[in-house]
Amino acid sequence: MTHNYLLGALCILVLTCSLVPASSDGLVRVGLKKRPLDLHGIKAAKMARLHGEQGKGLNSMRHDDSDLDILSLKNYMDAQYYGEISVGSPPQNFTVIFDTGSSNLWIPSSKCIFSIACLFHPKYKHKNSKTYQEIGKSCAIHYGSGSVSGFLSQDNVEVGDLVVHNQVFMEATREGSLTFVVGKFDGILGLGFQEISVGDVVPVWYNMVEQGLVQEEVFSFWLNRDQNAKDGGELVFGGVDEKHFKGKHTYVPVTQKGYWQVGLRIMCLSIFSPGFCEGGCAAIVDSGTSLLAGPTTVVTQINHAIGAQGVVSMECKLVVSDYGEMIWELLLAGVQPDKVCSQVGLCFFNGSGLESANIEMVVEEENKEKAPLGDDLVCTACEMLVVWVRNQLKQQETKERVLDYMNQLCESLPSPMGESTIDCNSLSKMPNVTFTIGSRDFTLTPEQYILKTEEGPTSVCLSGFIALDVPPPRGPLWILGDVFMGAYHTVFDYGNLKVGFAEAV
Repeated sequence: MTHNYLLGALCILVLTCSLVPASSDGLVRVGLKKRPLDLHGIKAAKMARLHGEQGKGLNSMRHDDSDLDILSLKNYMDAQYYGEISVGSPPQNFTVIFDTGSSNLWIPSSKCIFSIACLFHPKYKHKNSKTYQEIGKSCAIHYGSGSVSGFLSQDNVEVGDLVVHNQVFMEATREGSLTFVVGKFDGILGLGFQEISVGDVVPVWYNMVEQGLVQEEVFSFWLNRDQNAKDGGELVFGGVDEKHFKGKHTYVPVTQKGYWQVGLRIMCLSIFSPGFCEGGCAAIVDSGTSLLAGPTTVVTQINHAIGAQGVVSMECKLVVSDYGEMIWELLLAGVQPDKVCSQVGLCFFNGSGLESANIEMVVEEENKEKAPLGDDLVCTACEMLVVWVRNQLKQQETKERVLDYMNQLCESLPSPMGESTIDCNSLSKMPNVTFTIGSRDFTLTPEQYILKTEEGPTSVCLSGFIALDVPPPRGPLWILGDVFMGAYHTVFDYGNLKVGFAEAV
């Protein structure tokens, strides 16, 4: 059960800022802080019993660069980065996630009465703010970890030393997830594009630019992955802080506005290539995701290669046993890979594509027709096996060895929540993992993609790779979260619609 507690804590990323005077170079800096997490803390979080210090103290820092707004962020065991903003006049303080994977700002409302999460966090009292303006329109925001709902309001928002006037945000009256109970954050400040903003609300970052609060239409993240370091990292509005990276950034264009989505040409391990993204795929650069998320097919191969253990999928093993040889023969005979599973009767064509071709990510309406859950899993298992067998055929392996390897991969399928644990003593034997973005290879070492926590003689390690299946045409899709952003200083260039990466220091 410890691993479950760990995942519950790790799936929360919180970015918190301290109030920092603007410096002379036009940049606004937000310094980052880190905080270690112990196993008792994990269990307490899982049971929604927050104990220990919250790390609410703010560090004031003055920099010579006046045009930068730099916010200090606190790091909670490499999984939570959280900081402070203020709303209203006089200011009311809240800790928020700075999330490039969403675009709205929300904080708990004084009218949030019936949600448990609101009992653990401060609430915005608009009656106490002389700059508050009523809107009242209802809205709801859905995240991978839960949803929040409430109504829109307008007030001044202070981020670092910047005051954004007349910002529209949501007062949350219902927070429907345990994540919001145990998280060390009160709300979320989205840094994505307005295209994905619920209610078409203008994001805080857009207003910073429109109101002339930043010199350059750029913000950047440095996430310090040293859990014992005093400084957890830095979020800079208006440019970059050159002391937190070395070399030059490799920039790639945003391929689809909404999320900060870029092209990913290929990914591979130092010991083999999983045969994925060879034709190119998409990746979202997301500061609000703690780990690296990717398609189950390839994450399973990675976790198997590094020795991570997930929940055994009986459906997967049954497909290997009953259909493995048939899949092998069909591929050898030249049948197109996307036709194999329909030919063996495990998936059926609905006129626009394979039914149940991907793991469902959203619960559909009750009255919508869909295949039984078991059929979904069997079809998905078949499609994964096709990819695996193709990869092994390229390496000219024998049928017997391939089928045995398939069974091993089945055992490495992630658990229903996507996580896989690993032996902390095996890091020295694990391979590097490389992503090719633009013209450059970005390599992660085991020390960078494994999350580790200790308490006395006890250590728990979690694979930084979790499964997430996004169906075409948007997918397949990778999410480059804090595991990646911690290794590579990341620049979000809004003015030129591009994202840059350089080795973090």
